[in-house]
Amino acid sequence: MRNAEQLADLVERVVEGDPWHGSNVVALLEGVSAADAARRVVPGAHSIWELVLHMTGWTREVQARLAGAAAGEPAAGDWPEVREASPAAWAAAVTALVDSHRDLAAALRATDDAQLARPVVDRRDPAAGTGLSHYLTLHGLVHHTTYHAGQIALLRRAIEARVP
Repeated sequence: MRNAEQLADLVERVVEGDPWHGSNVVALLEGVSAADAARRVVPGAHSIWELVLHMTGWTREVQARLAGAAAGEPAAGDWPEVREASPAAWAAAVTALVDSHRDLAAALRATDDAQLARPVVDRRDPAAGTGLSHYLTLHGLVHHTTYHAGQIALLRRAIEARVP
């Protein structure tokens, strides 16, 4: 199997497949209401909804980099605000997260392995960690998603512990 196909599998697996580490993101979000997703359960920590928006933005950013765009922050920013805490907006946010990972996986399947070895176009300061290949950036995204999945699991437990 090509590296690009393996990365596509990892990208999909962490969100809606069968990851090695435990529950996928979709399973962790299942049954979370819009109100609970928007709640600040831990003072100073992000909400589940903010984590979902953050992961979606960075997945789209990494896909843009794979397509040749220069590295930068996601279009909506690093930590987008929850603008409307309705059930419809929450459902749309979860759908956007899943779609962003599906779209990236599809782009990877259409990518030549040679592209993965090339550096991401990055005009920022090399001392700040620039100069990564697409391969390392994509692995970083999978780790990033897994890290935030763990946060969602903990926030969900905190919400469930507070419900009478």
